[in-house]
Amino acid sequence: MPISWPYVEAGHMPIPAASGARQSPCGCSWRRIPANLSGLFTHRRCVLPNDPPMPPLFRRLRLLFHTLRYGARLVWLAAPEHHKLHWFVTLASRVHASPGGRAGVQRALPNLGPLASAFAEALARRPELATGTLHDAIDAVGHLETPLPPEEVEQALAAALGRPVPTLFASIDLTPARNGFAEQTHVARLAEAINGHRDIAIKLVRAAQVQEIADEAALLRWVARWMEKLSKNARRLRLRDLADAFTQDILRRFDLRAEAANLSQTAHHFADDKRLAIPAVIWELCTDRTLAMQHVESLPALDLAGLSARGVKLVPLAEHIIEVVTEQAFEHGFFHATLDARRVRVSIEPDTLGRIVLADFAVMSSLSTHEREFFVQGATALFDQDYGRLAHLHHEAGHVSSETRPEKLEAELRTRAEAHFAPQSHERSAGALFHHLLFAVRPFGGDVPPRLVAAQRTFEQAEMLANALHPGVDSWKIARSVLATLARREFDHRGWARHIAQELPHLAHLVPRIPQLAVRYLQHQHEAANARQQAQLVSDVLTEYRRTRVLLWACTICGGVLGAVAVLLTY
Repeated sequence: MPISWPYVEAGHMPIPAASGARQSPCGCSWRRIPANLSGLFTHRRCVLPNDPPMPPLFRRLRLLFHTLRYGARLVWLAAPEHHKLHWFVTLASRVHASPGGRAGVQRALPNLGPLASAFAEALARRPELATGTLHDAIDAVGHLETPLPPEEVEQALAAALGRPVPTLFASIDLTPARNGFAEQTHVARLAEAINGHRDIAIKLVRAAQVQEIADEAALLRWVARWMEKLSKNARRLRLRDLADAFTQDILRRFDLRAEAANLSQTAHHFADDKRLAIPAVIWELCTDRTLAMQHVESLPALDLAGLSARGVKLVPLAEHIIEVVTEQAFEHGFFHATLDARRVRVSIEPDTLGRIVLADFAVMSSLSTHEREFFVQGATALFDQDYGRLAHLHHEAGHVSSETRPEKLEAELRTRAEAHFAPQSHERSAGALFHHLLFAVRPFGGDVPPRLVAAQRTFEQAEMLANALHPGVDSWKIARSVLATLARREFDHRGWARHIAQELPHLAHLVPRIPQLAVRYLQHQHEAANARQQAQLVSDVLTEYRRTRVLLWACTICGGVLGAVAVLLTY
């Protein structure tokens, strides 16, 4: 609800980081605690006035205590009443001897919380879904989080922006339009337009909650480090790396400056594209704890009744979703790593009615040029059922070892893919076909880059969303057409022009040096010719020397023989 403006005392800024300290995503500092727990980083709290600090070390020890206490109690209750000791010994020996013991250890550590538990269980089944599963779990509990009350929202915005709220906004709704995990988004109207924009949406992270998440992640890393010290299986599983990756993925969601940069780059890639309405970033109001962007009136993509009531055509919308996601990943190489229906909205403003509004740019991924070329060429070969060419592409990309026989990989691809060509085109799933494009190398001990897997999963989610909007959408035909167009661009005049443009900076340094390089080449050739002449001369001299020596030895032997014969004839 809009607010009236009482006198607001600006909140305090976060405690500044000490010299050499590391910065967290919410703008606060990390500090290292002493020797007995060396390496465990704690997160200094972002406090408002009269907010008593909580000792992070005490909180970690309390979490660890309750984890061990209730975990041990549950195991004790599960044991038979009269044979508990024998049961524990048998259980430990069986776990140690079982081939699935390593996977068990991998699942045991993350069970410190519901988010990590969901992440680890799915990771054990399908490792390629690790990142997506983590953020799916976060989104699943996001609606359960309580947003900040209005007075605290006002204080937090004043502290983050460094100015009293009434001087910036003509009005602001302190009730969040969207509430997520440790973040909330408000709609506001600027007192003075910035870059022609007055209606904005401003995202605010809840700093105290981010601190708690950082504390729990630090506890997870600490436990992983000690488990690696005590367990050979934990070292083999590299639990510290798993915990570090978990921490980086979860804290990356709250890096609002990076999210603003991702939003800006995507807007640059799709400038003047009539299928998208990407909000402009208001950089003047972007800080470590706030992200301001142009406000676009929109509805969720799955609000079919609301979209139809406003005249949005669902058939082209479904087609545009598949086209945009395919181009985003395999033309520009910069795409949403956790795309789903919650992150796709549709504009209902008159000027941009029916356009796709992509939201939540916190978790993005990118593909290298070689990865994009492999996927585009490989998918084109798969659509044409040219399995031999696809097997050759896997070999060239290094996805399988050089000892893998191409005909075996070709047979595996054929066995997996042929079943997808049986139904009619509109009944086929391009996402399921792309799954075999990437994972047919697994039986041969091969693997593909995780970013390609993330791109395939993003396409699969876009395909599911398009089918929900219009069940008859021919995603197979759309994906084939877009990827064939991208493949042709690599070989037509546009591809040549792009490659030449990429080489021009190198040619600008090389062309002025051509005369010098030519002189050096001629000198080298002249020296090489002289060297060859000298070598030939030496070879001829040595040959003549050998011939002369042979002749002299022959004369000597013949003279000796003739002398001996003459002496014998005399007697």
